[in-house]
Amino acid sequence: MKVILLSDVKKQGKKGQVIEVSEGYGRNFLIKNGLAKLADNAAMSQLKAENAFKAKKAEEELQEAKELKKLIEDEKTVVVIKAKAGDGRLFGTIPTKQIAEELNKQYKIEIDKRKIQLEQNLSSLGYHHVDVKLHHDVIAKINVHVVEA
Repeated sequence: MKVILLSDVKKQGKKGQVIEVSEGYGRNFLIKNGLAKLADNAAMSQLKAENAFKAKKAEEELQEAKELKKLIEDEKTVVVIKAKAGDGRLFGTIPTKQIAEELNKQYKIEIDKRKIQLEQNLSSLGYHHVDVKLHHDVIAKINVHVVEA
């Protein structure tokens, strides 16, 4: 019997997969507990439509990420952050939250602070190139200029 999984089932498959199972296991466990539904023509066409919608949405997200990358990596986009310093070193550090807030203030570009990838917080004056993971295929570099306040 063929069934479409409605949620991940251990040792069987992931949500949305069409799998072949024995008649008893399918009816008495998977379908009864709401883990799967029978893979008839209507269910299969609905699954294909959902997969097409997901693919279209993923493509749109990728295009948005590429456009945002162009905007962020533009030469004119330099995030200027003022911080207290002495002898060329900062008093404290600049975390990803502050970089995201300044990018939003200066250029009206909203980025989640968790997408900004820093090995450690910025702790020196000058220019820094910071990676931002916009999509699993798109990584942009923000130019951050730390100046003395």
